[in-house]
Amino acid sequence: MIDIAVTEQGTDVSVVTPSGRLNMVSARQLTTVVTEVIDGGRAFVVVDLGSTEFMDSSGLGALVSGLKRARQAGGDLRLARPNAQVKAVLELTNLNRVLTVHDSPEGVFRDR
Repeated sequence: MIDIAVTEQGTDVSVVTPSGRLNMVSARQLTTVVTEVIDGGRAFVVVDLGSTEFMDSSGLGALVSGLKRARQAGGDLRLARPNAQVKAVLELTNLNRVLTVHDSPEGVFRDR
């Protein structure tokens, strides 16, 4: 089980912060939360990974699923504050080329 907090930035950006291990057990929970946020009208999502200790391929799948759903809704999903292990997984899979990574969750969507 993973703890996931959701906060709002402005009128259409949500910051989703999973805390703990993002693996096969918890990835489904992240997918559900991101889907609920987007279906609630907030299609611009920042996943703040600053409190995520570990991520495996199931976690990557949840992020890609969220990215696809956000883009279908006219938004986007971006990442913030991944630790060294998460960065390594993103780089090994080349998903760092698909999922935009930022140092902080603040102002991630300033460019739109």
